[in-house]
Parts: sequence; structure tokens; C-alpha cells
Amino acid sequence: MTKLPPNARPKTVAVHGGESPDPVTRASSPNLVMASTYVADPDTRFSVEGTSEDSPYVYTRWANPTIDQMQRKLALLEGAEACVAFASGMAAISALLFHVLRPGDHLVMSDIAYAAASEITNDLIPDLGIEVSKVDMSEPDSVREVIAPNTKLIYAETPANPIMRLTDLRAIAEIAGQAGVLLAVDSTFASPIATRPLELGADVVIHSLTKYIGGHGDAMGGALVGGREFLSKLRQQTAARVGGIISPFNAWLIMRGMATLPIRMEAHQRTALEVARFLESHPKVERVVYPGLASHPQHDLAQRQMDNFSGMMAFRVADGPATARALAKHLNVIHYAVSLGHHRSLVFYIPTADMLESTFRLTEVQERAYRDYAGDGVFRLSVGIEDPQDLCADLDQALAQAP
Repeated sequence: MTKLPPNARPKTVAVHGGESPDPVTRASSPNLVMASTYVADPDTRFSVEGTSEDSPYVYTRWANPTIDQMQRKLALLEGAEACVAFASGMAAISALLFHVLRPGDHLVMSDIAYAAASEITNDLIPDLGIEVSKVDMSEPDSVREVIAPNTKLIYAETPANPIMRLTDLRAIAEIAGQAGVLLAVDSTFASPIATRPLELGADVVIHSLTKYIGGHGDAMGGALVGGREFLSKLRQQTAARVGGIISPFNAWLIMRGMATLPIRMEAHQRTALEVARFLESHPKVERVVYPGLASHPQHDLAQRQMDNFSGMMAFRVADGPATARALAKHLNVIHYAVSLGHHRSLVFYIPTADMLESTFRLTEVQERAYRDYAGDGVFRLSVGIEDPQDLCADLDQALAQAP
């Protein structure tokens, strides 16, 4: 493996971390090993049980050299001991929940989170006999008040999808530590260039690799990053058995994307700030929520907790559905599409009524807090790395077609 200098900075780690030249061909670029199985020694066990990171490769569902390189790079970027990669972000989230929680346990979950993560904790997890409390994690006291003796996991997401609400990770980590509870943080919107939750006291970081870390919208993946002991058990007892393992080819694509992650995030932030300021001054836009704007209600927290404000924002207009139709028809540079964190800009309308019906089960107080950000609906805009003047012009001409 390439020997990095002490305290290597993110740009160097992103390029060289976790990689090594091919020992046979001496190829400088990481190799792609698409094998599903490997020639084994006669005393090799026919089970993942008892294997370790140093064990010879046996079967790619257990371990693969290309996936291992990608995992090492992400662990280094997060300042972590270990990483386990999965076929999608939801595969990573599911593995974490199924590994940690048992009937009778209690989960404290952010009331606003990635849609599929919210939905799985609405029905499937409670149906297994696990108590779930959904709380507004921008208010640390809301977390403290629901902690119980059977609480096993606090699950936070910052910035929260889709409204860009932030969680004070130091405050939540202090609560978790006092209670002896595991803290997991979905940091997909931030990436390790913006926020490193482990440094703020979290135990596990969750990423959808499909988003900023891969960065090109062409490979799906997910990851859990954290301590070696915890993730070693999760890898053996849950990941390898449940089987939602990332393809080596996707791991190779994502690893290639990670090499440019720091410079992409610089470009995302720089461009997003210009677009956010443009939208904030646009006559048809009622509100813009972007952590880099002074108007964000938690801008001070963003300045303390984020080294980069990312490229994600939300904005509201008077007639969301009609504007969505205008944007879908008239945008030329920006794609009207779901997902985020790609090199190209993406926008999608998220109606509040739909989210409250299908995804977020909120109390009256929580619904008012959500509507304070989203109103009757919010556009989630993932700003890419295009020229900001072109993006602003594209939004301007498309918004001109809206009522």
C-alpha cells in the first residue's frame, strides 16, 4: 500500500489513500478484480466465521481486493479505522439497523431523514418488536428526553434530506456518550470533505456512495465507516450473510471518483453559493435554504461544523407543482431528476403532502417545523460543477415559464 506522509491532507489521501500498485504488473492505477471466487488453501474454512481483514481472499461476498482498496480510502478520508461497503446506501443502513437492534430495543431516529430510511423505520423495524422514537434532532433536548434504558441507537442525518436542517453532532454525541448509546450519522449530503462525524463524537458514519463520493451518477453503493472492532463483527455477522455487497466494478468506479472528491466539493460549494444567492434574489423564489447563506437558521452551526457547505440546497416558490412542470419542460443544462451529488446539476420537486403521507410520520409540532422549511413543497437542488452563470441563466429562463 502507498505510504502516505504523516498527517496527509484530504487531497493527497483522496488520490493515494488505500491504494497500491499491482504487485504483478506494477500498474500504477488501482486494478479491478472481478473474480467471484479465489483459489484456496486446503485448510480454508467453508464459512466467513472467524475470518479477518488479513485472511486470504475466498469469496467476493466476504472480501475482494478492489472493494478493500476503496474501503481503505474512505476510512482514511473519514479518519476511521475501518469501512464496510454495500450495494447501496439503503443496504448499508439496513445492515446497521439489523446488526444493532433486537426485539425490545429502542431506536431514536431523526424525524426528517432520507425517504427510504424513514420508511423502513416507520413499519418494518417496529414490526420486529423494536420501539422507534422520531425526534427533531436540531433540538438536542428532544433527543435527551426520549433516551430510555433500552435505547441502543441514535440515528442522525445532517444536513437532513430534503430541507437542509442541521444537527449539532457534538451535542448529540455528548448525550449518546452519557447514555452509553451508539450514535450513527448519515453524512451523505456533507461528504468527509465537509464534515467528519467521528471527530465530533459519532460512532458510525453512513454514506450513500452513489452520491458525492462516487460523484458521477454511474455507480451505486453505500458504506458504514467507524471502529474496527464494531465493523469487523458487522461484516461477518450481518453484511456477508445478508449479502447486499457492492460489485467490485462499482467499487472501482467509486474509488476513481473519490480521487477528485476534494476538488469537486470545492467546485460544488463555490458554484452552489452563487446559485443560492441568485435564487434568493429571484422574484419567483420565496425562500432558499442553504447552509452557506447567512439566512440559513443554523448558519452559525454550519460554520462550526462544516468545512465545506456542499452543493445541496432547497428552495420554495408560490406554485410548486406548476413550477415543477415548467422546470421539467424548459431546463436545458440542469436535469429534472432524483438523486444528488453528481457532477451534473439535478433538481426535483418534493410535495409536502406526499412526504407526510408516505414518508414522514410527524406530530403536529414536527409538521409545523417541517413546513417552516418546506412550506407546501420544496425543490431539492443538487448543484453540480458546471459554470454558475450557465446554471443561473438556465434557472432564470425556466422559472420565467412558470406562473
